Amino acid sequence: MDNKPILYGVVGFVLGVAITIFTANNAVNTNNTGMMGGTGMGSSMEEMMESMNGKTGENFDRAFIDAMTIHHQGAIEMAKEAKQSAGRAEIKSMADDIIVAQTNEIEMMQQWRSQWRY
Repeated sequence: MDNKPILYGVVGFVLGVAITIFTANNAVNTNNTGMMGGTGMGSSMEEMMESMNGKTGENFDRAFIDAMTIHHQGAIEMAKEAKQSAGRAEIKSMADDIIVAQTNEIEMMQQWRSQWRY
């Protein structure tokens, strides 16, 4: 069984969390609360999770697509940085794979949003 998709998914998730923490910390330190509401480091991921709380059906689906798109965009940005700054070819190669996979998933979610008229 090829475990690459699982590995890339996990790595993408970890990268997304790291970007979220960095973004939250930066927003708090610059008084740019934006999505965080000024609650501190890590709250962006918490807010994404909270955006789905209590929702079911299409309301949940829409909230999931919105939160996951933000999450994937963060992973893409972190992977782009890895392509520029990483010292190991393995990390740069994984960054390429993450960019492709996460971009494809964002495009799929955007198509669903359009098809489902969200």
